[in-house]
Amino acid sequence: MDDDEEENEKERSIREDPEFAKLQSYRMQQQLLLQLRSAFLSEALAQRGLPLTTLADVVTPEGAAPPQVMDWDCALATPKSPKSCLYSFDAEPYTKVIAPIDTTQWISLGALNRLRRSDPTKVGPMWHSQYAILGSWFHSESKFSLLQHVGIQGFLLNTLLEYLPLALGVAVTIFAIICMPILEYLVNRIVVSGVIWYRWTKWSRFVHAALPLKLLLGQLAYKGVAVIFNKLLSIVKDQLVELECQILEQKIPLTVGVPTITKESLEESAEMDSDEEDVISGLEDSDEESGEESIEESSDDAEYDWKIRMKNLGKNQ
Repeated sequence: MDDDEEENEKERSIREDPEFAKLQSYRMQQQLLLQLRSAFLSEALAQRGLPLTTLADVVTPEGAAPPQVMDWDCALATPKSPKSCLYSFDAEPYTKVIAPIDTTQWISLGALNRLRRSDPTKVGPMWHSQYAILGSWFHSESKFSLLQHVGIQGFLLNTLLEYLPLALGVAVTIFAIICMPILEYLVNRIVVSGVIWYRWTKWSRFVHAALPLKLLLGQLAYKGVAVIFNKLLSIVKDQLVELECQILEQKIPLTVGVPTITKESLEESAEMDSDEEDVISGLEDSDEESGEESIEESSDDAEYDWKIRMKNLGKNQ
């Protein structure tokens, strides 16, 4: 009990100290600043692609609902029926546009696909973050996914774009292995060439340099190779994305501006077909009757001419 009383007296004396309130506010302020710094750091790292939890994942603004999984409508932009595009003001004529169902917030199908491939974080805010566009239209497990219409070619192309850096790296490695004899011959010719050894005094200092300098040169060489690889990756990705846009333009069905097929329309079309058949059969019957009449008339004319010829022949005899 004596120890408890001593601890209580120490705590009481600390709280009664006039500097205690300042120390407590200072520690609270430092704690809040530490939390804010960690939040800003998480936001910055998440924007660079790291899988970190951000404020948008844990906080929902007042009066706003979380993004909804939404179906889509697809229409064709024509000169007679132009469609406004959220990304480029007006969609090009004879291109498909897509929007959440029962809305008129259209965007070109190709522009949406290019945007999700270049910067997916800008897709949701196009509709004020009301709809989960990526999870609804471009997720393989969603019932509203556009990928269910692209066929096997579009599926393989989507998989290739998802793992494009790895696939391109493997392709470059295989190409280098195949061309290894040629590369080895070129390297040997360069190493033993007189042009290289004539400048030995200029580059020998780098060969015999200290290890930190060699590491720095290796880092610079790696950055140069990475820049070339990224340029090649960008060129290949642009070509594949354009091909994917063409596949989406061809495969995605139109849901707006297309006449719907109902039972009444089918019955009307069947009646029209039957009427056309009756008209055609009537024309054929009339052609047959006219043909028979013409044959009978021609036969009567021939018999009349034969009788006249026989009468004239009797008169001459």
